[in-house]
Amino acid sequence: MKIYTKTGDSGQTSLYGGERVDKDDVRVETYGTVDELNSALGVVISFVDEKEIKIAEEYVEDVIRGIQSDLFFIGAMLAGDVNGMDARNDHLNTRVNEFEEMIDWMAAKMPEQKHFILPSGSMPSVFLHLARTICRRAERKVVSLENGEWEKENRGGAILIYLNRLSDFLFTLAKWVNRELGKSETPWKSV
Repeated sequence: MKIYTKTGDSGQTSLYGGERVDKDDVRVETYGTVDELNSALGVVISFVDEKEIKIAEEYVEDVIRGIQSDLFFIGAMLAGDVNGMDARNDHLNTRVNEFEEMIDWMAAKMPEQKHFILPSGSMPSVFLHLARTICRRAERKVVSLENGEWEKENRGGAILIYLNRLSDFLFTLAKWVNRELGKSETPWKSV
């Protein structure tokens, strides 16, 4: 199979099922943003894979790889793959609960946050903050979808909740990684 197909040379692409849409269609923008998030998490893994940082009993690298897998099927859902939608939504809801448990576990071991922080510290932490901001953009794109055709089908609810909690998780994880690597954070100071 060739990498290039030339079918997108006119500015269109195919969604799952074959429907052709413009490459700036909100669905393409949305799953493209999820793909960008996935790539940013790959950068994080490149910095933590040998550090053996754990959340409870799990290595951070393994947790992030699980998120990357989730993002692949979220991308498929956003592209129109509705096969097994109930099972996928159940999976996303389970993952949201897991994120909350990990957030609570990390937060209980760190000092209470009393100020805003600037993305800073270690390389993995800075890239986790970057991934968090991409995740927030993906979340906004899903909202745009829900205000359109998805609203009629109510397909995006579990995805929206997943992305919202994922961004909270990535923020907490960025703080956790800095803590584990002995790096300090830079507090934001108002001018």
